Amino acid sequence: MANANFFTRLGNLWSGFVSLWIADIEKDHPEIAYENAINGMVTKYTRLKSATAAIIRRRDEIDGRVNVERKALEQVSRELETALATNQDDLALVLLQKKSAIEADLNGLVDEAEQAKTDADDAKNALLAVQGEIGKLKGERDRMLAKMQSAQARIQIQSQLEGLSVEADVQALDRVREHIKTTIAEANLGKELRDTDLDVRLDKLRQQTGTVTARAQLDELKRARAQAAAGKQM
Repeated sequence: MANANFFTRLGNLWSGFVSLWIADIEKDHPEIAYENAINGMVTKYTRLKSATAAIIRRRDEIDGRVNVERKALEQVSRELETALATNQDDLALVLLQKKSAIEADLNGLVDEAEQAKTDADDAKNALLAVQGEIGKLKGERDRMLAKMQSAQARIQIQSQLEGLSVEADVQALDRVREHIKTTIAEANLGKELRDTDLDVRLDKLRQQTGTVTARAQLDELKRARAQAAAGKQM
């Protein structure tokens, strides 16, 4: 008994693991879950269809028996009328008993036929309901899988955008900008240092001095020429 309980518990544990494993697979692959549900509904529909066919067949059989009994009742009624018309009382008594038996059977069959008709209608409605559920489930599957694919595509696009590392590219460009500014500053610093260098300033001073001297000589020459020209006129 203890071994039986142990193996039962072990079987339940294994079933639990399998159920969890299947649930994980169905979460990652929802199309499998929908197919399993649809296949389960189709199996139920097939079984219900067979049961409905059997109920309808029983209904038709009872309806056939009702028709047979009605015809038999009509026949025995005619025979009874004939026996009464011909004063055959012995046959009339037999036919009257037969008619009563047929009427009792017919009444029972009519009630059974009504119940069989109700059962058949209920079975057909249940069959149509299951068929409708299968159609709705297929429609839901198509819509939900389309939404799932759209969501997965959006997630993939978002992941790609996040992986573009725009910030790193901008930081690299900022480093280039800083390097350019530093280079320009170094060039300006070199010019400033040259402008403040004593040798450079002396060279500039000599150039300025030479220019001043040349200008003075030029002015002197102009005055001399002007004086000479004035002496000739006198």
